[in-house]
Amino acid sequence: MAVFVQKFGGTSVANLERMELVAQRVEERLKEGNEVVVVSSAMAGETDSLIELAKKIEPFPPERELDVLLSTGEQKAIALLSMVLRRRGIKAISLCGWQVPIITDSVFTKAKIKKIGIQKIKNLLSKGYVPVVAGFQGVTEDWQITTLGRGGSDTTAVALASALNAICEIFTDVEGVFTADPRIVKNAKKIEKISYEEMLELSSLGAKVMQIRSVEFGAKYNVKIHVRSTFSKEEGTWIVPEEEIVEKVVVRGITLDRNESRITVVRVPDRPGIAAKIFKALGDAHIVVDMIVQNVSYEGYTDMSFTVSRNEAKKAEEIVRAVAKEIGAKEVIRDDSVAKVSIVGLGMRSSYGTAGKMFEVLAKNNINIMAISTSEIRISCLIEEKYSELALRELHSAFIENGEIEVL
Repeated sequence: MAVFVQKFGGTSVANLERMELVAQRVEERLKEGNEVVVVSSAMAGETDSLIELAKKIEPFPPERELDVLLSTGEQKAIALLSMVLRRRGIKAISLCGWQVPIITDSVFTKAKIKKIGIQKIKNLLSKGYVPVVAGFQGVTEDWQITTLGRGGSDTTAVALASALNAICEIFTDVEGVFTADPRIVKNAKKIEKISYEEMLELSSLGAKVMQIRSVEFGAKYNVKIHVRSTFSKEEGTWIVPEEEIVEKVVVRGITLDRNESRITVVRVPDRPGIAAKIFKALGDAHIVVDMIVQNVSYEGYTDMSFTVSRNEAKKAEEIVRAVAKEIGAKEVIRDDSVAKVSIVGLGMRSSYGTAGKMFEVLAKNNINIMAISTSEIRISCLIEEKYSELALRELHSAFIENGEIEVL
Protein backbone atom coordinates (compact mmCIF):
# COMPACT_ATOMS: atom_id res chain seq x y z
CA MET A 1 0.00 0.00 0.00
CA ALA A 2 1.22 3.48 -0.89
CA VAL A 3 0.09 6.99 -0.07
CA PHE A 4 -0.86 9.20 -3.00
CA VAL A 5 -1.33 12.96 -2.91
CA GLN A 6 -3.51 13.87 -5.89
CA LYS A 7 -3.68 17.53 -6.85
CA PHE A 8 -6.41 18.75 -9.20
CA GLY A 9 -6.20 22.12 -10.96
CA GLY A 10 -8.96 24.60 -11.66
CA THR A 11 -9.96 23.10 -15.01
CA SER A 12 -10.29 19.67 -13.37
CA VAL A 13 -12.80 20.99 -10.82
CA ALA A 14 -14.41 23.60 -13.09
CA ASN A 15 -17.91 22.17 -12.63
CA LEU A 16 -19.72 19.26 -11.00
CA GLU A 17 -19.38 17.07 -14.10
CA ARG A 18 -15.61 17.39 -14.02
CA MET A 19 -15.56 16.77 -10.30
CA GLU A 20 -17.09 13.36 -11.10
CA LEU A 21 -13.97 12.60 -13.19
CA VAL A 22 -11.83 13.67 -10.25
CA ALA A 23 -13.79 11.30 -8.03
CA GLN A 24 -13.08 8.48 -10.49
CA ARG A 25 -9.33 9.12 -10.26
CA VAL A 26 -9.52 9.05 -6.46
CA GLU A 27 -11.63 5.88 -6.49
CA GLU A 28 -9.17 4.10 -8.79
CA ARG A 29 -6.30 4.63 -6.33
CA LEU A 30 -8.43 3.55 -3.38
CA LYS A 31 -9.47 0.32 -5.13
CA GLU A 32 -5.76 -0.49 -5.56
CA GLY A 33 -5.50 -0.48 -1.77
CA ASN A 34 -3.79 2.89 -1.48
CA GLU A 35 -4.42 5.82 0.84
CA VAL A 36 -5.28 9.11 -0.89
CA VAL A 37 -5.03 12.77 0.05
CA VAL A 38 -6.63 15.20 -2.41
CA VAL A 39 -5.48 18.80 -2.94
CA SER A 40 -7.80 21.05 -4.92
CA SER A 41 -7.43 24.42 -6.61
CA ALA A 42 -10.34 26.83 -6.90
CA MET A 43 -12.81 26.20 -9.72
CA ALA A 44 -11.61 27.59 -13.08
CA GLY A 45 -11.92 31.38 -13.26
CA GLU A 46 -12.87 31.76 -9.59
CA THR A 47 -9.62 33.37 -8.43
CA ASP A 48 -9.58 35.85 -11.33
CA SER A 49 -13.20 36.82 -10.59
CA LEU A 50 -12.37 37.48 -6.96
CA ILE A 51 -9.34 39.60 -7.89
CA GLU A 52 -11.43 41.68 -10.32
CA LEU A 53 -14.07 42.15 -7.65
CA ALA A 54 -11.45 43.45 -5.21
CA LYS A 55 -9.97 45.78 -7.84
CA LYS A 56 -13.36 47.42 -8.33
CA ILE A 57 -12.92 48.74 -4.81
CA GLU A 58 -9.28 49.80 -5.22
CA PRO A 59 -6.54 49.09 -7.82
CA PHE A 60 -4.13 47.70 -5.20
CA PRO A 61 -6.27 45.88 -2.64
CA PRO A 62 -4.80 45.42 0.86
CA GLU A 63 -2.85 42.18 0.57
CA ARG A 64 -4.05 40.75 3.88
CA GLU A 65 -7.69 41.21 2.89
CA LEU A 66 -7.00 39.94 -0.62
CA ASP A 67 -5.67 36.67 0.83
CA VAL A 68 -8.77 36.29 3.00
CA LEU A 69 -10.90 36.83 -0.11
CA LEU A 70 -8.95 34.55 -2.48
CA SER A 71 -8.84 31.68 0.00
CA THR A 72 -12.63 31.33 -0.33
CA GLY A 73 -12.22 29.98 -3.87
CA GLU A 74 -10.48 26.83 -2.68
CA GLN A 75 -12.85 26.50 0.27
CA LYS A 76 -15.81 26.36 -2.12
CA ALA A 77 -14.10 23.75 -4.31
CA ILE A 78 -13.08 21.36 -1.50
CA ALA A 79 -16.56 21.40 0.04
CA LEU A 80 -18.22 20.55 -3.29
CA LEU A 81 -15.62 17.93 -4.15
CA SER A 82 -16.03 16.27 -0.75
CA MET A 83 -19.77 16.07 -1.37
CA VAL A 84 -19.20 14.45 -4.78
CA LEU A 85 -16.85 11.87 -3.23
CA ARG A 86 -19.22 11.11 -0.37
CA ARG A 87 -22.06 10.49 -2.83
CA ARG A 88 -19.87 7.72 -4.28
CA GLY A 89 -19.52 6.15 -0.87
CA ILE A 90 -16.02 7.54 -0.25
CA LYS A 91 -15.44 8.92 3.25
CA ALA A 92 -14.19 12.40 2.35
CA ILE A 93 -13.64 15.40 4.61
CA SER A 94 -12.60 18.89 3.56
CA LEU A 95 -9.79 20.78 5.30
CA CYS A 96 -8.77 24.42 4.88
CA GLY A 97 -5.09 25.31 5.12
CA TRP A 98 -5.43 26.47 8.73
CA GLN A 99 -7.09 23.19 9.72
CA VAL A 100 -4.19 20.98 8.58
CA PRO A 101 -2.35 23.28 9.55
CA ILE A 102 -0.06 24.56 6.78
CA ILE A 103 2.08 27.17 8.54
CA THR A 104 3.58 29.94 6.37
CA ASP A 105 5.53 33.15 6.75
CA SER A 106 3.59 36.43 6.75
CA VAL A 107 4.28 37.62 3.18
CA PHE A 108 0.70 37.99 1.99
CA THR A 109 -0.20 36.88 -1.59
CA LYS A 110 3.10 34.97 -1.97
CA ALA A 111 3.73 33.26 1.35
CA LYS A 112 6.22 30.43 1.77
CA ILE A 113 5.49 27.26 3.71
CA LYS A 114 7.48 26.94 6.94
CA LYS A 115 6.06 23.68 8.29
CA ILE A 116 3.12 21.31 7.97
CA GLY A 117 1.26 19.58 10.78
CA ILE A 118 0.39 16.15 9.36
CA GLN A 119 -0.93 14.36 12.45
CA LYS A 120 -4.55 15.23 11.67
CA ILE A 121 -4.19 13.92 8.12
CA LYS A 122 -2.50 10.73 9.33
CA ASN A 123 -5.30 10.16 11.83
CA LEU A 124 -7.93 10.64 9.12
CA LEU A 125 -6.13 8.24 6.76
CA SER A 126 -5.92 5.60 9.47
CA LYS A 127 -9.72 5.81 9.85
CA GLY A 128 -10.30 5.35 6.11
CA TYR A 129 -10.97 8.98 5.24
CA VAL A 130 -9.85 10.86 2.14
CA PRO A 131 -8.78 14.33 3.34
CA VAL A 132 -9.62 16.97 0.69
CA VAL A 133 -7.20 19.82 1.37
CA ALA A 134 -7.50 23.38 0.07
CA GLY A 135 -4.50 24.17 -2.08
CA PHE A 136 -2.89 27.61 -2.34
CA GLN A 137 -3.63 28.66 1.24
CA GLY A 138 -2.01 28.56 4.64
CA VAL A 139 -1.92 30.38 7.95
CA THR A 140 0.73 32.28 9.87
CA GLU A 141 1.73 31.35 13.40
CA ASP A 142 -0.54 34.16 14.66
CA TRP A 143 -3.52 32.82 12.62
CA GLN A 144 -3.49 35.20 9.66
CA ILE A 145 -4.76 33.58 6.44
CA THR A 146 -2.18 33.61 3.63
CA THR A 147 -1.95 32.42 0.03
CA LEU A 148 1.04 30.89 -1.74
CA GLY A 149 0.94 32.76 -5.05
CA ARG A 150 -0.29 31.67 -8.47
CA GLY A 151 -0.08 27.90 -8.86
CA GLY A 152 0.32 27.53 -5.11
CA SER A 153 -1.84 24.39 -5.00
CA ASP A 154 1.08 22.55 -6.64
CA THR A 155 3.27 23.61 -3.73
CA THR A 156 0.64 22.49 -1.21
CA ALA A 157 0.49 19.06 -2.86
CA VAL A 158 4.24 18.47 -3.13
CA ALA A 159 4.81 19.75 0.42
CA LEU A 160 2.18 17.34 1.76
CA ALA A 161 3.67 14.50 -0.29
CA SER A 162 7.11 15.20 1.17
CA ALA A 163 5.71 15.23 4.73
CA LEU A 164 3.75 11.99 4.16
CA ASN A 165 6.47 10.24 2.12
CA ALA A 166 3.89 9.93 -0.64
CA ILE A 167 3.79 9.85 -4.45
CA CYS A 168 2.49 13.14 -5.84
CA GLU A 169 0.17 13.16 -8.86
CA ILE A 170 -0.39 16.57 -10.42
CA PHE A 171 -3.58 16.35 -12.48
CA THR A 172 -4.13 19.06 -15.06
CA ASP A 173 -5.77 19.63 -18.45
CA VAL A 174 -2.68 18.57 -20.44
CA GLU A 175 -1.11 15.11 -20.67
CA GLY A 176 2.23 16.09 -19.16
CA VAL A 177 5.18 18.41 -19.73
CA PHE A 178 5.82 19.19 -23.39
CA THR A 179 8.89 20.40 -25.27
CA ALA A 180 6.96 23.64 -25.90
CA ASP A 181 3.44 24.96 -25.45
CA PRO A 182 1.39 22.58 -27.66
CA ARG A 183 -1.21 25.30 -28.21
CA ILE A 184 1.41 27.28 -30.13
CA VAL A 185 3.77 24.58 -31.44
CA LYS A 186 1.81 21.79 -33.15
CA ASN A 187 4.82 19.44 -33.18
CA ALA A 188 5.54 19.78 -29.47
CA LYS A 189 6.37 16.42 -27.90
CA LYS A 190 5.44 15.06 -24.48
CA ILE A 191 8.50 14.49 -22.29
CA GLU A 192 8.53 11.12 -20.50
CA LYS A 193 11.07 12.10 -17.84
CA ILE A 194 12.52 15.45 -16.90
CA SER A 195 14.98 16.34 -14.15
CA TYR A 196 14.08 18.54 -11.19
CA GLU A 197 16.68 21.06 -12.36
CA GLU A 198 15.27 21.28 -15.88
CA MET A 199 11.73 21.56 -14.56
CA LEU A 200 12.80 24.31 -12.17
CA GLU A 201 14.16 26.32 -15.08
CA LEU A 202 11.09 25.71 -17.25
CA SER A 203 8.75 26.69 -14.40
CA SER A 204 10.66 29.89 -13.69
CA LEU A 205 10.68 30.79 -17.39
CA GLY A 206 6.98 30.68 -18.10
CA ALA A 207 5.99 27.02 -18.36
CA LYS A 208 2.67 27.00 -16.52
CA VAL A 209 2.51 23.25 -15.84
CA MET A 210 3.94 23.55 -12.31
CA GLN A 211 4.76 26.31 -9.86
CA ILE A 212 8.50 26.72 -9.27
CA ARG A 213 8.27 26.37 -5.47
CA SER A 214 6.57 23.00 -5.84
CA VAL A 215 9.49 21.73 -7.93
CA GLU A 216 11.93 23.09 -5.34
CA PHE A 217 10.11 21.08 -2.65
CA GLY A 218 10.24 17.99 -4.86
CA ALA A 219 13.95 18.34 -5.47
CA LYS A 220 14.78 19.04 -1.83
CA TYR A 221 12.84 16.06 -0.47
CA ASN A 222 13.12 13.75 -3.50
CA VAL A 223 9.35 13.53 -4.02
CA LYS A 224 8.17 11.40 -6.93
CA ILE A 225 6.04 13.75 -9.08
CA HIS A 226 3.84 12.58 -11.94
CA VAL A 227 2.26 15.32 -14.10
CA ARG A 228 -0.72 13.92 -15.97
CA SER A 229 -4.18 14.65 -17.37
CA THR A 230 -7.41 14.35 -15.41
CA PHE A 231 -9.17 13.48 -18.66
CA SER A 232 -6.90 10.64 -19.78
CA LYS A 233 -5.41 7.50 -18.25
CA GLU A 234 -2.24 7.86 -20.35
CA GLU A 235 1.11 8.06 -18.58
CA GLY A 236 2.22 11.66 -18.18
CA THR A 237 5.63 13.13 -17.32
CA TRP A 238 7.72 12.04 -14.34
CA ILE A 239 9.89 14.66 -12.63
CA VAL A 240 12.92 12.80 -11.29
CA PRO A 241 16.51 13.28 -10.05
CA GLU A 242 19.10 13.97 -12.76
CA GLU A 243 20.73 10.56 -12.35
CA GLU A 244 17.53 8.91 -13.60
CA ILE A 245 17.71 10.80 -16.91
CA VAL A 246 19.35 8.50 -19.48
CA GLU A 247 19.30 10.84 -22.48
CA LYS A 248 20.70 14.25 -21.58
CA VAL A 249 19.63 16.08 -24.73
CA VAL A 250 21.10 19.51 -25.40
CA VAL A 251 17.69 21.20 -25.26
CA ARG A 252 14.87 19.51 -23.32
CA GLY A 253 12.27 22.25 -23.69
CA ILE A 254 11.58 25.76 -24.95
CA THR A 255 9.42 28.26 -23.09
CA LEU A 256 7.71 31.54 -23.78
CA ASP A 257 6.82 34.04 -21.06
CA ARG A 258 4.59 36.91 -22.12
CA ASN A 259 4.03 38.05 -18.55
CA GLU A 260 7.08 40.33 -18.70
CA SER A 261 7.59 44.09 -18.47
CA ARG A 262 10.82 46.01 -18.95
CA ILE A 263 11.57 49.04 -16.82
CA THR A 264 14.40 51.36 -17.87
CA VAL A 265 15.94 54.01 -15.67
CA VAL A 266 17.52 56.63 -17.94
CA ARG A 267 20.69 58.57 -17.12
CA VAL A 268 21.45 57.05 -13.77
CA PRO A 269 24.45 58.51 -11.91
CA ASP A 270 27.20 55.89 -12.24
CA ARG A 271 28.53 55.63 -8.70
CA PRO A 272 28.62 52.93 -6.00
CA GLY A 273 25.37 52.21 -4.18
CA ILE A 274 22.93 53.49 -6.80
CA ALA A 275 21.91 50.06 -8.11
CA ALA A 276 21.58 48.84 -4.52
CA LYS A 277 19.06 51.60 -3.75
CA ILE A 278 16.89 50.70 -6.73
CA PHE A 279 16.84 46.96 -6.19
CA LYS A 280 16.61 47.11 -2.40
CA ALA A 281 13.42 49.16 -2.75
CA LEU A 282 11.98 46.54 -5.09
CA GLY A 283 13.10 43.72 -2.80
CA ASP A 284 11.49 45.37 0.22
CA ALA A 285 8.22 45.33 -1.75
CA HIS A 286 8.71 41.59 -2.49
CA ILE A 287 8.98 42.23 -6.24
CA VAL A 288 11.11 39.68 -8.09
CA VAL A 289 13.52 41.14 -10.65
CA ASP A 290 14.59 38.97 -13.57
CA MET A 291 16.91 40.19 -16.33
CA ILE A 292 19.18 43.18 -15.59
CA VAL A 293 21.13 45.14 -18.22
CA GLN A 294 23.35 48.17 -17.53
CA ASN A 295 24.91 50.15 -20.34
CA VAL A 296 28.54 51.28 -20.40
CA SER A 297 29.02 54.48 -18.42
CA TYR A 298 29.32 57.73 -20.40
CA GLU A 299 30.21 61.05 -18.78
CA GLY A 300 29.36 59.68 -15.36
CA TYR A 301 25.90 58.37 -16.28
CA THR A 302 24.43 55.10 -17.46
CA ASP A 303 21.06 53.55 -18.37
CA MET A 304 19.76 50.54 -16.46
CA SER A 305 17.00 48.15 -17.58
CA PHE A 306 15.42 45.18 -15.83
CA THR A 307 12.35 42.99 -16.16
CA VAL A 308 9.60 42.17 -13.70
CA SER A 309 6.36 40.24 -13.86
CA ARG A 310 3.79 42.27 -15.82
CA ASN A 311 1.20 42.04 -13.06
CA GLU A 312 3.67 43.78 -10.73
CA ALA A 313 4.98 46.27 -13.30
CA LYS A 314 2.82 49.22 -12.29
CA LYS A 315 3.75 48.83 -8.64
CA ALA A 316 7.44 48.42 -9.58
CA GLU A 317 7.30 51.52 -11.78
CA GLU A 318 5.93 53.65 -8.95
CA ILE A 319 8.65 52.43 -6.58
CA VAL A 320 11.43 53.05 -9.13
CA ARG A 321 10.12 56.53 -9.96
CA ALA A 322 10.41 57.50 -6.31
CA VAL A 323 13.98 56.17 -6.13
CA ALA A 324 14.90 57.78 -9.48
CA LYS A 325 13.83 61.17 -8.18
CA GLU A 326 15.93 60.65 -5.07
CA ILE A 327 19.10 59.66 -6.96
CA GLY A 328 18.72 62.23 -9.74
CA ALA A 329 18.01 59.94 -12.69
CA LYS A 330 16.47 61.56 -15.77
CA GLU A 331 13.35 59.41 -16.28
CA VAL A 332 11.76 55.97 -15.92
CA ILE A 333 10.27 54.16 -18.93
CA ARG A 334 8.03 51.09 -18.73
CA ASP A 335 7.55 48.77 -21.72
CA ASP A 336 4.84 46.09 -21.53
CA SER A 337 5.29 44.88 -25.13
CA VAL A 338 8.12 42.43 -24.44
CA ALA A 339 8.37 38.66 -23.99
CA LYS A 340 11.03 36.18 -22.92
CA VAL A 341 11.89 33.08 -24.91
CA SER A 342 14.20 30.46 -23.38
CA ILE A 343 15.84 27.14 -24.16
CA VAL A 344 16.55 24.64 -21.35
CA GLY A 345 18.51 21.39 -21.22
CA LEU A 346 21.01 19.48 -19.08
CA GLY A 347 23.15 18.82 -22.15
CA MET A 348 23.97 22.51 -22.50
CA ARG A 349 26.55 22.06 -19.73
CA SER A 350 28.83 20.12 -22.07
CA SER A 351 27.68 21.36 -25.46
CA TYR A 352 29.20 24.22 -27.40
CA GLY A 353 27.61 26.49 -30.00
CA THR A 354 24.13 26.40 -28.44
CA ALA A 355 23.96 30.16 -27.78
CA GLY A 356 25.24 30.96 -31.27
CA LYS A 357 22.63 28.69 -32.82
CA MET A 358 19.83 30.31 -30.80
CA PHE A 359 20.90 33.83 -31.76
CA GLU A 360 21.26 32.77 -35.41
CA VAL A 361 17.70 31.39 -35.48
CA LEU A 362 16.33 34.65 -34.08
CA ALA A 363 18.42 36.75 -36.47
CA LYS A 364 17.22 34.77 -39.52
CA ASN A 365 13.68 35.72 -38.54
CA ASN A 366 14.59 39.42 -38.02
CA ILE A 367 13.95 39.18 -34.29
CA ASN A 368 16.02 41.63 -32.26
CA ILE A 369 17.40 40.61 -28.85
CA MET A 370 16.96 43.25 -26.14
CA ALA A 371 18.55 41.36 -23.25
CA ILE A 372 20.17 38.00 -22.55
CA SER A 373 20.51 35.96 -19.38
CA THR A 374 22.01 32.51 -18.91
CA SER A 375 22.64 29.69 -16.46
CA GLU A 376 24.44 26.38 -16.89
CA ILE A 377 21.39 24.81 -18.51
CA ARG A 378 19.40 27.79 -19.81
CA ILE A 379 19.61 30.72 -22.25
CA SER A 380 16.90 33.39 -22.21
CA CYS A 381 16.36 36.26 -24.65
CA LEU A 382 14.09 39.27 -24.23
CA ILE A 383 12.35 40.13 -27.50
CA GLU A 384 9.38 42.11 -28.80
CA GLU A 385 6.15 40.37 -27.83
CA LYS A 386 4.76 40.49 -31.37
CA TYR A 387 7.48 38.04 -32.46
CA SER A 388 7.13 35.72 -29.46
CA GLU A 389 5.15 32.87 -31.05
CA LEU A 390 7.30 32.94 -34.19
CA ALA A 391 10.42 32.72 -32.04
CA LEU A 392 9.02 29.77 -30.07
CA ARG A 393 8.10 27.82 -33.21
CA GLU A 394 11.40 28.50 -34.98
CA LEU A 395 13.53 27.58 -31.97
CA HIS A 396 11.52 24.41 -31.45
CA SER A 397 12.06 23.49 -35.09
CA ALA A 398 15.81 24.12 -34.83
CA PHE A 399 16.51 22.40 -31.51
CA ILE A 400 13.81 19.75 -31.02
CA GLU A 401 12.47 18.71 -34.42
CA ASN A 402 15.54 18.80 -36.63
CA GLY A 403 18.04 16.27 -35.33
CA GLU A 404 19.10 17.62 -31.95
CA ILE A 405 22.36 15.94 -30.90
CA GLU A 406 22.22 13.90 -27.69
CA VAL A 407 24.94 14.09 -25.09
CA LEU A 408 26.17 10.59 -24.19
